Amino acid sequence: QVQLTESGGGLVQPGGSLRLSCRASRRTSSNYALGWIRQAPGKEREFVAAISWSYGNTHYADVVKDRFTISRDNAKNTVYLQMNSLKPDDTAVYYCAARIGSIMTIPSWYSYWGQGTQVTVSS
Repeated sequence: QVQLTESGGGLVQPGGSLRLSCRASRRTSSNYALGWIRQAPGKEREFVAAISWSYGNTHYADVVKDRFTISRDNAKNTVYLQMNSLKPDDTAVYYCAARIGSIMTIPSWYSYWGQGTQVTVSS
């Protein structure tokens, strides 16, 4: 089992940037996929981006493609989400999640979850 801890959320103006971090409690094995999933008030959880731990393959939701970048640092057991050109619609609690196997875009396929970090985009 792996525990995930997010950090880096906050309040930012539209057009601004934030970088979220997700640290795993232990080194994840090569067959893990780690993702970022968000949930806005009154809405269902929504896939944002994911990365395969071994090869670094990535996948993004269309709504964040070209604005967000997911990356990993194997030595630090940490995954990052760089968010640029933020919009009010990006306001949500962002969760880091992990699963054994390949990248999936359905949130319920992820087995391990962090506690979430709030991102608010507002002027």
